[in-house]
Amino acid sequence: MRAIAMVMVAVGMTTPAMAQRTGYQAISAGDFTTATRQIEAERRIFPQRPELMLNLAVAYARTGRIADARSLYGEVLRRPAVAMDMPNGAVTSSHAVAARGLARLTTTLATR
Repeated sequence: MRAIAMVMVAVGMTTPAMAQRTGYQAISAGDFTTATRQIEAERRIFPQRPELMLNLAVAYARTGRIADARSLYGEVLRRPAVAMDMPNGAVTSSHAVAARGLARLTTTLATR
């Protein structure tokens, strides 16, 4: 669960409704199917939001959709970097989060 927390993004998360729309609560609870459903619905409205792409990549990776996760991380890296507020209070770039996510996918594949 620690690896997930390091890549969950909570940009501007100030309300429980925002946490639900970004899939944060479902990811925290380990319910990746619900997180996928919530984030995909939100991405239909806001397809360019990096926090949605990054959280969806986490949910995809945890449900075995590695290629889809990799694609989303790549999409984030092709866009301008955005400052992201992380759940632990740190601020980091969307590119740094995506790069860590990609590295975890590579490590996961290499150890199987």
